[in-house]
Amino acid sequence: MHQIDHEVAFADSAVANLYDRYAHIILTYISRYISLKEEADDLVLEVFIAAIENQVWINWSDGEQLAWLRRIAYNKTVDYYRRTTRYPSVELEKAASLLFDDDDRMPERMALRNEDYAVLRAHLSHLSELQQEIVRLRFGHGLRLKEIAQQLNKSDNVIRVTLSRALNLLRIRYRQQEGV
Repeated sequence: MHQIDHEVAFADSAVANLYDRYAHIILTYISRYISLKEEADDLVLEVFIAAIENQVWINWSDGEQLAWLRRIAYNKTVDYYRRTTRYPSVELEKAASLLFDDDDRMPERMALRNEDYAVLRAHLSHLSELQQEIVRLRFGHGLRLKEIAQQLNKSDNVIRVTLSRALNLLRIRYRQQEGV
């Protein structure tokens, strides 16, 4: 048992010695690629955590240890760029402001719009199938009357009159709903 404690203490002191000798060099190396000090500091810690987890370096020369640490630092930096490129971080305040920059995306606005859509769907359900199709093609798909007429094999005049009647029926339903 005493032998194991001695080995752990030796490993701890060896890691501490390694850190004291090379942490600044590794930080300088990483800082060339990572401009945020906090991120660079975190990567230095990750390098030395790797040294704790894999102590193959204990009997190596100083040059070999430094080369190994630089290789780990390089790999950690590459991993950092992969992570931040795939999943870029955004400050919470900035994300919230971006989310609600457009008033139409605010939850209250979206709820009201959903209610409006539900009322519109209810009113549309009272139209004939032809009227519903013409309204959908005109306002949902943005087709012109001539295009709707061609698609439905109807005359331009039939489409115009049917759309006009459908819109008048919708107008009447909305006015009834409002109590006007």
